[in-house]
Amino acid sequence: MAIEVKIPALGESISSGILTTWHVNDGDFVEEGQTIYELETDKITQEGAAESTGSISLKAAEGEEVEIGAVVAIIDETATGGQKSAPVEDKQTPDEKPEESKPEAKPEPAPPSPEPEDKPQAVVPHLSPAVRKIVDEHDLDPSTIEGSGKDGRITKADALAATKAFPAEEMKAATPVPTPRPAPTPPITPAVTAEVDERVTRKPLSPIRRKIASRLVEAQQTAAILTTFNEADMSAIMALRKEHQENFVAKNGVKLGFMSFFVKAVVHALKAVPELNVRMEGTNLVQNHYFDIGVAVGTKKGLVVPVVRDCDKLSFPEIEQTIVNYAHAARDGKITLQDMQGGCFTITNGGIYGSMLSTPILNPPQSGILGMHAIQQRPMAVNGEVVIRPMMYLAVSYDHRVVDGREAVTFLVKMKEALENPVRLTLEI
Repeated sequence: MAIEVKIPALGESISSGILTTWHVNDGDFVEEGQTIYELETDKITQEGAAESTGSISLKAAEGEEVEIGAVVAIIDETATGGQKSAPVEDKQTPDEKPEESKPEAKPEPAPPSPEPEDKPQAVVPHLSPAVRKIVDEHDLDPSTIEGSGKDGRITKADALAATKAFPAEEMKAATPVPTPRPAPTPPITPAVTAEVDERVTRKPLSPIRRKIASRLVEAQQTAAILTTFNEADMSAIMALRKEHQENFVAKNGVKLGFMSFFVKAVVHALKAVPELNVRMEGTNLVQNHYFDIGVAVGTKKGLVVPVVRDCDKLSFPEIEQTIVNYAHAARDGKITLQDMQGGCFTITNGGIYGSMLSTPILNPPQSGILGMHAIQQRPMAVNGEVVIRPMMYLAVSYDHRVVDGREAVTFLVKMKEALENPVRLTLEI
């Protein structure tokens, strides 16, 4: 039976994507649940898995733009896989005929292998190359593994479960190199290629980069963006982290970073200046009464902004763990559309790249975004004396159509007060 591999629906606003990578070759034998392709849309990168076990025939090329619902491959479930079945000794070939006149020519049967007579002969099920490798590496008995695949076939997941403990690195290593076919189909030529000459390389923008470009231009053209600045002395936060970092990690399993302080400080400032916690919808002004904060994460494919929900109700460890999980998911291409929807305010940290000062662009339809920057040791006047302090410039960009300068400046002052005296954040004062 032939099973069509179709591009699934990924969201109402996503109609197509670029098939960036095939993880299998045309004619390969694939297992049900095995990752076979990556699809890049204007919002997320989505992996596709085989819905059945069999031989796969590719119908789309790497780099080709495919519509939602398009058939990109077909899996033939009647295929037997990459392994050859063991020959049956008593099976006659078509051109062999019995010679009744020469009984003496009949070969004697091979003597049975010396096994205990009371040991029953186990029926070894057919194993795919991936399952066979796992079984061999972990010295497993296939007859003891319960298969969950079609007709009781042992899948890769069944074999991994039988090992009870199988690290992710080994899982990756256990993926077999596809067995070459005797008469392979000519490779599909990519639909989108880069044009290269001696001086330049020209290639089309990825869907994610096109979307980023479109949203940035939209923000510049539809909002009256203005940026105001301030600076914060990070001495208290740095001392607090140094004093409690070891115990914090031991208890929560995650480091106490700067982001949880900034997320809490943003919530503190938004509560004090709710005029920034708004968005425009046509001619209406929508006031948000929740605190879902977007945290910009840089990846090789572009900037994504997953949203940390209900930050006013989360603890410092919960915020840190959520951000770490989002960062890993974004860089591994596992971020989902739901992770990035909503949000009432965004934080972007150019300081991790060494930025001293910047004017961040709004993340529509939000009306405010905070820019963090590098911490620098600078001479500061404190109580009439010049002292060296770790200072950070802060920048808040806002939509001047709905936020006045007074509110934006007050917001930054509240941020500065909270960061320089972080006890305010724990006591919520």
